[in-house]
Amino acid sequence: MDNQTNKEVQLLEQLIFKELMSDGVATKLSVVTLVSLLFIYINSIMFYTIMCKPVFRELPRYILFAHMLCNDTVQMALTVLLFFMVLHLVQVTKAACALIIYASTVTYRNSALNIAVMSLERYVAFCFPLSHSAMATQNGTAVAIGVMWLLSSICPVIDIFYGMIMDPMFYSGQMFCYREMFVRNKWQIEMFQAANGVSFAGVTLIIVFTYINVIVAARTMSGDKDSAQKALKTVLLHLIQLIFCLLSLMYGTINTLLTRLSNSTLIHDVRFINFLLILMVPRCLSPLIYGLRDDAIRPLFLYYVRGGFQKVKPSVTAH
Repeated sequence: MDNQTNKEVQLLEQLIFKELMSDGVATKLSVVTLVSLLFIYINSIMFYTIMCKPVFRELPRYILFAHMLCNDTVQMALTVLLFFMVLHLVQVTKAACALIIYASTVTYRNSALNIAVMSLERYVAFCFPLSHSAMATQNGTAVAIGVMWLLSSICPVIDIFYGMIMDPMFYSGQMFCYREMFVRNKWQIEMFQAANGVSFAGVTLIIVFTYINVIVAARTMSGDKDSAQKALKTVLLHLIQLIFCLLSLMYGTINTLLTRLSNSTLIHDVRFINFLLILMVPRCLSPLIYGLRDDAIRPLFLYYVRGGFQKVKPSVTAH
C-alpha cells in the first residue's frame, strides 16, 4: 500500500468529516463533552465505591467490575479525544498517535473479554458454589486480566512494530491520528478483522454456554430461586453488554452507508447521533446498570452520589 496515497485518503476523510460537523458544531461539541464528563463522573464514583470497602477489593466479581470501569473510562476518554482531534484536524507525533491507537484498540477488545470472564465467574459461583472460593481467587483474577491485555495487544503491537520495520523513520514525523495510518498491507486489515471475529465469537459462545448451564442448574434446584433468577439476569446483562460491543464494530460501516445515501444536513445529524448512540451511550449505561442492580454496591453508590448527606452510611454485605 502506497503510504503517501494512504495519507491523502485519510486527509480527505478528515476534511469531509469536518464539513459534516460544521453545522451546529458548538451544540455537538457541548453534547459530547457533557456526556463524556457525566460518564467519567459516574464511573469515578462507582470505582470509588468499590475501592473504599475491603470486601469489594477481595472478591473476584468486583475486581473484574472495577477493571471494566477503568477500561471503559479510558476507552471513552480516548474516543472523545480522537473525536476532537478529527474535528479540528489536529496532527500529533506518530509515536503519540501509536500510543493512543494502541490504548484505544486494547481497551476496546478488553471490553468483550472482560464480559466473558465475568460470565464465567458467575457461572462457577452458581453452578459450583463449594468450589467457587478455590477456583475464583484474587491471584487468578489478576492473571485473567493480564491475559486479557496480552491477547488484546497482539494486533496493535504487530501493526506498530511492522511499521517500524518497514520504515525506521516512520515514527519521526506528524500525522492525523487514525488506526488506518498504521496499516501498510492488506493482511493487517484481514488480521484485525479475523481477530475481531474470533474474539466476539468466542465471547458469545462463553456467554451462551454459561446462560444455558445456569438455566439447567436453576431448574434442578429445589430452593434459592431468587439467587438463580439473579444469576440468569446477570448473564443476560453480559449478553446485552456484548451486543453493545458488537454494535461499535458497525459504526464505520453505518457511517459509510449514510454518507453514500445523501450529503444533506439531516444525514450529517444522523451520523452524529450514530456516534453518540453506538460509541458513547452504551459505555455510559452498561456500568451504571450493572452497578445499580447490585444490592451491595447500589446503596453505597447512591450515598456517595448524594455527597454523603445521609445520617447513616449504608452497611455492605457482599457475597
